[in-house]
Amino acid sequence: MRAIISVSDKTGVADFAQKLSQLGFEIFSTGGTKKALAEAEVPVKSISEITGFPEILDGRVKTLHPAIYGGILARRDLPGHMAQLAENNIEAIDLVMVNLYPFVQTVSEKDVTFDEAIENIDIGGPSLIRAAAKNFPSVIVLVDPADYQPVLEKLEQGGVELAERKRLAQKAFQHVAIYDTAISQYLRQDAEGFPEEMTLALRERYSLRYGENPHQPAAFYAEQVVGRRKDIGITGARQLWGKELSYNNIMDADAAWEVVTDFSASTVAIIKHTNPCGLASQDNIAEAYRRALTGDSLAAYGGIVASNRAIDLAMANEIGKSFYEIVIAPEYEAEALETLKRKKDLRILISELPLSYNRAGYLDFRRVKGGFLVQIPDSLPEDSVSLHTVTRREPTPAEKKDLLFTWRAVKHVKSNAIVIAKNMTLLGMGAGQPSRVVSVELALERAGEQAKGSVLASDAMFPFADSVEMAARGGVTAIIQPGGSIRDEEAIKGANDYNMAMVFTGVRHFKH
Repeated sequence: MRAIISVSDKTGVADFAQKLSQLGFEIFSTGGTKKALAEAEVPVKSISEITGFPEILDGRVKTLHPAIYGGILARRDLPGHMAQLAENNIEAIDLVMVNLYPFVQTVSEKDVTFDEAIENIDIGGPSLIRAAAKNFPSVIVLVDPADYQPVLEKLEQGGVELAERKRLAQKAFQHVAIYDTAISQYLRQDAEGFPEEMTLALRERYSLRYGENPHQPAAFYAEQVVGRRKDIGITGARQLWGKELSYNNIMDADAAWEVVTDFSASTVAIIKHTNPCGLASQDNIAEAYRRALTGDSLAAYGGIVASNRAIDLAMANEIGKSFYEIVIAPEYEAEALETLKRKKDLRILISELPLSYNRAGYLDFRRVKGGFLVQIPDSLPEDSVSLHTVTRREPTPAEKKDLLFTWRAVKHVKSNAIVIAKNMTLLGMGAGQPSRVVSVELALERAGEQAKGSVLASDAMFPFADSVEMAARGGVTAIIQPGGSIRDEEAIKGANDYNMAMVFTGVRHFKH
């Protein structure tokens, strides 16, 4: 029996190879793996002893030879195949143990050059893996150190059954597919538009108890990140305290983190069912939390708290007065963390802030039956908002500040979205309603008396003047909206009739 072993990740390889040798396998290897095995006193031979040809082109060509691939691909159940091996003095290869050059790790390094990245594209490795996986009834293929011991135990017991060989082959093809996806993503980093073909590389982070509901099995997968991008959001968060996360926890925590990292100012968000029921920007983070809680203290119960600044002791003490599922922040002061840990059911997460508040380098995916919708994220920088006053009255400086805050907030609320705010604090919102005027009504109801002197943002244009008039009667003094309706003049007239200021942005923020 013969085995080829050539691995980048050398975890457990020496011990496995030693035991494989004891089972009667003749082991062949290349480069660094051969050296590691020899140093561990594992009997090992060079691949060139099979090929009769030296490694060339700085190691670019080592295993690409008929003596290798004939030995792997020959079907043992076909006499013709076996006869051809004999005619050409080729011996069968029964096990291939390969994992690939660390391409993703290499291109993630700070100073890596393009030439260095290209040199870390493995050619022989994927070819060996694919050949062995294709002929899995005859050849065992191993790409994951986690499989070494189970396979070894089966070999010691007499052999690896067909079902297990098939599982290993599937895993091998997936390993190569993820690797190729990483290379493709790296090579098109600077390309514009959308590719004609696209693959996603996903790796399971952990299984979940269930999905949105107990009868739905679920798992959490992380997308492979290529290059030096650090904005991986909730997927890259570390859990510092609390019980395991659920499907709904992850959805809500992701929404919460997306909100606060969209603001450059010190900001706290409280999320319930992916919508912000509380949101405020203040220099003092504890004060930002207190103000955020006033948005809807009842709905906040059992929600998610997110902060884009370190949580200090004052904020931790305030959080401790209510029940939350999750707190997420980029940092925690030591005393604050110990205070939060007194809440045994609170999950505490820490995540890195994005390198930039502009997520233009990412793609948003939305699953539909049989396919995906793909788009560039709604990630316009804060300083890109252009306000065009369309009413007789200009917004005051205080109104303008609140309008910009509210315009940032409304993009994170499900459409049709209305947000009412004052003093950089969300007072009320209407979300996910088929009718925009109903969303206005809900936002005003939530804001109550605080709506007097507030501003309002609408994620899309007002098709009629009724929403503007309702807002004015509720105490709103300024409105920000995209504009663009054939009835814009009616909305403008309604604002003028109530001496309101209205500004158009020319940008819509639908979030379905």
